[in-house]
Amino acid sequence: MPRFSAPPGAGPSPAGKIAANPAAGAAAWAGHPKGSAAYRRILAGLAFAGVATFAQLYSTQAVLPLLATDLKVSAAEAALTISLATVGLALTVLPWSFLADRIGRVRAMMWGISTATILGLLVPLAPSFPALLCLRMLEGMALGGIPAIAIAYLNEEVNKAHAALAAGSYVAGTTLGGLAGRLVAGPVGELWGWRAAALAVSVLATGAAVLFLILVPRAQGFTAAAAAGFRGAMSTLAGHARNPRLLALYVQAFLLMGGFVAVYNYLGFRLSGEPFSLPATAISLIFLAYLSGTVSARWAAGLTSRFGRRTVLIAGTALMAGGLALTLTQLLVLILVGLLLFTGGFFAAHSIGSGWTGVIATTGRAQAASLYNLAYYLGSSVLGWAGGLIFQGLGWTALALTVIGLAGATAAITAVAHPAASAAGPAATGPAVPAAGTAAGTGKAAVSG
Repeated sequence: MPRFSAPPGAGPSPAGKIAANPAAGAAAWAGHPKGSAAYRRILAGLAFAGVATFAQLYSTQAVLPLLATDLKVSAAEAALTISLATVGLALTVLPWSFLADRIGRVRAMMWGISTATILGLLVPLAPSFPALLCLRMLEGMALGGIPAIAIAYLNEEVNKAHAALAAGSYVAGTTLGGLAGRLVAGPVGELWGWRAAALAVSVLATGAAVLFLILVPRAQGFTAAAAAGFRGAMSTLAGHARNPRLLALYVQAFLLMGGFVAVYNYLGFRLSGEPFSLPATAISLIFLAYLSGTVSARWAAGLTSRFGRRTVLIAGTALMAGGLALTLTQLLVLILVGLLLFTGGFFAAHSIGSGWTGVIATTGRAQAASLYNLAYYLGSSVLGWAGGLIFQGLGWTALALTVIGLAGATAAITAVAHPAASAAGPAATGPAVPAAGTAAGTGKAAVSG
């Protein structure tokens, strides 16, 4: 059963030997090695947290056409059920990160995931479209406590040599969460409507949240931070914003996530119309493409030891653009193959970018990760919604070409901000942090871990 009486992660001491000096103990903590029981529990627990978070966050995406028809709203208006949830998340990632610095990473994640599951169970009861949007935004605000903190938690608890691999595993778990929610919502929605679909996803997320609370181990590398005040918080954030390498990662997150969500928001509308006329259950199956992201997120993390983060990130971005180009055809098979490549490329790039923030930032890592998530979900909210205006006005071809352009801009920014000499080897990982994956061997070995 979960330890509600003494939430894990609430105390800063790594072990009894150093309990008298937790700050020194956290500084000396080397992290759980790959293959240890605690390492596996961390990855499993965060995987379930990813399921609970992303199943709920995108629970309406697979049934947007059904929701639009039932509530008599447009495609872009229906997509607000996604955009406002991600706006809520974006607004709270920074407050959650500062709270986690005070009360502990795991306790903060526990609060967020518990609140979100309660709100998720209320979503199917929304009496009107405005009420639905309000609940979705509140749900997103509660979910901000997971992605804002998970990567910082990994960087503190996992041995630095395996940090990129662990981050890739977490991102892989988030893809499974997003996939599970959509696969449940599609068939249930077609049979009983979008409200039943939302309820089914919320029940799934509740089960995953309980497993997270049971599995995640007590933090050993966390040291509670004293309140820095508003001026200190702004100083920390400004320092990250002035770092060109971090800034490039934030721009990457905004552009790629925005384009990614736009594609998945409106591809369902394209496939439900002529010449495809697919039913909701069949359309929900397109989210099986997320499995390519589950594989590519960990595979990309393993490849960083051979090719460097910069090269792998750019390659993932190029794969996105190439895959999306295939969706410009009228052949359903080519569209699905293109979606597989597009999704795999996105999650490869995202797993590298999200893990890289905690490595480049030597202080304020939770805030560095939170700024990444802020950009990531603002992109989802703004570009994911704006893509609907392009789709409604100019069609799928215009939307796909726009997203390909965003991917090209991201690759160029990455190439300039992360010079090959500094991004290819161990030096890119920051002071006293080995290159991610150096102890994991080849990409194949890394994936098998």
